[in-house]
Amino acid sequence: MKTLIMLCSVFALLGFPQVTLGQPIYWLNHMDFLPGNPDVTVSFISTSCPGGTLNGLRINATTTGEVPPVENKVTKGVPVPPDFLIKGVRVCYFVHETSANETFISQIRLSQLGDPPDIALVVLDDGTDLTDAGPTCVNSAETFIDPNPDGPVGGFDLEGALRLTLNVNFGNTSDTICLRGVGLILAGPEKGKSRCTDGVDNDGDGDIDCDDSDCSPIKICK
Repeated sequence: MKTLIMLCSVFALLGFPQVTLGQPIYWLNHMDFLPGNPDVTVSFISTSCPGGTLNGLRINATTTGEVPPVENKVTKGVPVPPDFLIKGVRVCYFVHETSANETFISQIRLSQLGDPPDIALVVLDDGTDLTDAGPTCVNSAETFIDPNPDGPVGGFDLEGALRLTLNVNFGNTSDTICLRGVGLILAGPEKGKSRCTDGVDNDGDGDIDCDDSDCSPIKICK
């Protein structure tokens, strides 16, 4: 049991997919988010975020509210393991605020780079206000993203590179959002005997096991 716990910890640190609650989670390096607006700052304190007992990436703002198009946001590039599809984003955080429910993550967005790289198509746009101060972990709305599509998506040729953006709303400039973990919720393709006989639509395309064309090459489906 101790060995299993140690292995899971190592996989999380290295960024490998980790099975959590029946679904693979690919944990990203949440420490390398960058501010996408001059009103936002990100920083790290090795002891803790204010009001908490565990460290994380501190997100602060010099202005209050969320007034488009000058949005308060942080963003990062997203690596994706080969042969995996993306079903959503998992965000773990804690909010230290002066008044309840006024400072929160207000949007989780994934966009995918086009080819040529002069446009990015929004492939996940969840505008749910995460007003639970936490500490908590929340899943975004479900999506279905192929990081390496075979053809055009939405009329655009997509290169596969992804960018993740978290938009934030601040009720007070003394508040802090402490980001403690961000991961991609993944779906594996219907490939191999184990996934083509498990009764699950692993890749989310509506076809299960041998009904999926991806399983046609294996012997049991011929």
